[in-house]
Amino acid sequence: MRLTPERLNLLIIAVRKVLPLQAPADVLLRQFFRDYPQLGQNGRSMIAETVFGILRHRFFLEVLTGKATARELVLAYLARFQGMNLRELTPLIREVESKWIQQIKAVKLEEQPQFIRAEFPEWLVGKLQQSWSDEDILRLGQVLQQPAPLDIRVNSLLAKREEVIAVLKQEGIEAQSTPFSPVGIRLTGNPAINRNALFLSGKIEVQDEGSQILGFLLAPKRGEMVVDFCVGAGGKTLLLGALMHSRGRLYAFDISEKRLNNLKPRLKRSGLSNVHPQHIDSEKDIKLKRLAGKIDRVLVDAPCSGLGTLRRNPDLKWRQSPESINELQKKQIAILTAAAKLLKPGGRLVYATCSLLPEENQQVIERFLADHPQFSILNCGELLAQQKINLPDTGEFLQLSPLYHNTDGFFAAVLEHSRMEPKN
Repeated sequence: MRLTPERLNLLIIAVRKVLPLQAPADVLLRQFFRDYPQLGQNGRSMIAETVFGILRHRFFLEVLTGKATARELVLAYLARFQGMNLRELTPLIREVESKWIQQIKAVKLEEQPQFIRAEFPEWLVGKLQQSWSDEDILRLGQVLQQPAPLDIRVNSLLAKREEVIAVLKQEGIEAQSTPFSPVGIRLTGNPAINRNALFLSGKIEVQDEGSQILGFLLAPKRGEMVVDFCVGAGGKTLLLGALMHSRGRLYAFDISEKRLNNLKPRLKRSGLSNVHPQHIDSEKDIKLKRLAGKIDRVLVDAPCSGLGTLRRNPDLKWRQSPESINELQKKQIAILTAAAKLLKPGGRLVYATCSLLPEENQQVIERFLADHPQFSILNCGELLAQQKINLPDTGEFLQLSPLYHNTDGFFAAVLEHSRMEPKN
């Protein structure tokens, strides 16, 4: 799309609205688009791509721009990352900006400090260095600066994967099976899948492949009592219901009525009849106490920093901090402890986050097990192999990385409630 003075001005206004990051970037962008309803699909796509591109490369862009006004950030991004040359930009900029753009084009990224090249805040680099080499941190950061692929999940109640792929290809949408999830499809580009007949009929849902794997770790069976403790957007709830063949009872708990309301149209499309959304006030809600000791399987996709999703949500780098990680860990331990009380002896619990940090992952499990000796860890690699899912290097824990698996970053541990209470 050709850049005009009007479009450049809208880009600057959009960046100015988003960059204080007083809310998630996607929420702020939706507000911006409501303020400018005259924008067509192409205009919205251009603005969204530019805003998220600036967020992905913001550390380096601020090195280039110094003061980092919204206008400077937009021009620097267009020149360095969109490849616009001076001939294209000259009609849109002042003479002094033309000289400045020539200067910033000469700045070498490879000469910058590691955290600039990785596009990570320095505190995050410090935490990652506890378990990653400097080389891998840089490679991870570079991967997270790229947009994520668009993954969808086939609703196995209504369709088969090979049939969906064939339909998509007939429609001119390039699609292929995901390498790990048996119900996943990866699309090329960014087609408007939410207007596709397959989506509207409930045969497919948008869901990252890594998120799909969590359902296969829980492996709920038809007829069981199952709980999705933190529903969120509901994608994993729908997968669990399909794995249960819509039989048994699947409780979908969340503290947000808005999220549960957003689940309703997805649930209707899915054809599932065994899902029971329930609003709870907290992990201490009386609804949970009534189910204590009665549940076969529990999924805890815990609230977390979301740092494994930076390809999709690059703003999280500025919306998290060491202090917020500490607070999240306390919340995660409390939620895991409450969810574990639901399990009957022999029951299975999957604790998961989309974080890359041990504080939200292994450390939470270690603390929980120290206080709950009636629980033991099951080997994630062995559980997935039983379902013919081969994830290299997966052992006791599941640790998915955009760097190695081309999924969002996910951690999961599988816990089993012993059939016998431990002896004192």
